[in-house]
Amino acid sequence: GMARVMAVDYGLKRTGIAVTDPMQIIASALTTVETDHLMEFLEEYFGKEEVERLVLGMPTDIFGAETHSTKHVLKFEELFRAKYPKIPVVKIDERFTSKLAMDAMHSAGAKKSQRRQKENIDKLSATIILQDYLQQLN
Repeated sequence: GMARVMAVDYGLKRTGIAVTDPMQIIASALTTVETDHLMEFLEEYFGKEEVERLVLGMPTDIFGAETHSTKHVLKFEELFRAKYPKIPVVKIDERFTSKLAMDAMHSAGAKKSQRRQKENIDKLSATIILQDYLQQLN
C-alpha cells in the first residue's frame, strides 16, 4: 500500500503539521501541536498511519541565511532521525512560506482570535511546504 508524506513546520512553541493522502496527491493541514508534545504526537500518529517521508521546513531569512531558529529545527531533525531511522527526512527552504500563509489567511478574511489565527497559520505553512514538495516531485 501507499504511505503518506508528512510536512512539519517546526516552531519553538507550536508546530504545524500537514499530510498527504496515501496516494500522495493532495496536501492537507492536519493540526498544530504544542512543540513540547510533538514527539508524543508523532508516535501516536505513526501508530495509526503509515508515513514514508518527513518534509521539514527549514527557516531561512529572505537572503537564504540561517535564522536563530534553524538550530532548533536541526536538533528536532536529529531527534527524529534517531527515533525513526527508516523514515527519510527531506529539508525544504521555507523562507516565503509563513508570509504566503499570512497572505492566504488575510485574503480569506480570517477574523479569529490571535491564538487561533497563529495555529491556523502554522498548519497552513506546513501545508504550503508540503504542496511545494509535491510540485518539485512532478
